Amino acid sequence: MKLGISSYSLYQAMHQGRMNIEDVLAWAAEVGAQHVEIVPGLGFSFEETPELVEKLVQKAASLSIDISNYAIGANFITDSDEAYEAEIQRVISEVDRAARLGVKLMRHDVASREDTSILRFNEDLERIASACRRIADHAAGYGITTSVENHGYYVQASDRVQALIHAVGRPNFQTTLDVGNFVCVDENPVTAVKANLPLASMVHIKDFYIRPSRHNPGEGWFRSAGGNYLRGAIAGHGDLDLREILRLIKRSGYNGYLSIEYEGMEDCLTGTRIAFQNVQRLWDEA
Repeated sequence: MKLGISSYSLYQAMHQGRMNIEDVLAWAAEVGAQHVEIVPGLGFSFEETPELVEKLVQKAASLSIDISNYAIGANFITDSDEAYEAEIQRVISEVDRAARLGVKLMRHDVASREDTSILRFNEDLERIASACRRIADHAAGYGITTSVENHGYYVQASDRVQALIHAVGRPNFQTTLDVGNFVCVDENPVTAVKANLPLASMVHIKDFYIRPSRHNPGEGWFRSAGGNYLRGAIAGHGDLDLREILRLIKRSGYNGYLSIEYEGMEDCLTGTRIAFQNVQRLWDEA
């Protein structure tokens, strides 16, 4: 197992101008991270500064730290066939960028809708799967495994993720397993992690505070699909049973990357550092 962080965790510092993406790699190495996951569009842009690709490759090499995963947004629910094809081609071009970054893992989103019903999901499934299949086939030429993350409400529940992976039917299309995001659709994260671990190419570690729908905690919270209140927490401080989740991951034999995703209200450097230390300790004790 290699423990590291997602650049998303330090978006606050990049947005405020306290750090740039190269600083993120250096800071991660200082706290002991073995890898950094790159999430563009949050604090930096490859479109605006394409030279960043080579700079990050060189920076990672100088720090002896891996660039583990490349994570981008995408949505194959479009208003026209032309827009659908354009989105597939855009993501394929991002696969090419992932190859230039030297990664073997890439997460792309797949779909977003206001209507998140199972009926609508079943109607959309093959269209989404067809896009993912084409992208995975392109990625296979680089030895890259693409993946879908359980987030965004629509393709978030563990069984929907499984349904998509099986519909795509490619060995290099798996899931970026976010252990916390299942609570956004009110699913037990321990049960969901256990179900989807065999399909995981990458694991995100995050935590949430959870309050019932009848108790509005006020500012800083958002709501799950079922109306419960959620707020990002430092990993190990929230209401998820991270000790059991990490025990399941460790005992499954998973030997890939674990990536800290911090999205709490504390300063991002403090929150990410404590989360990293907590997860390392809980892993060692599992």
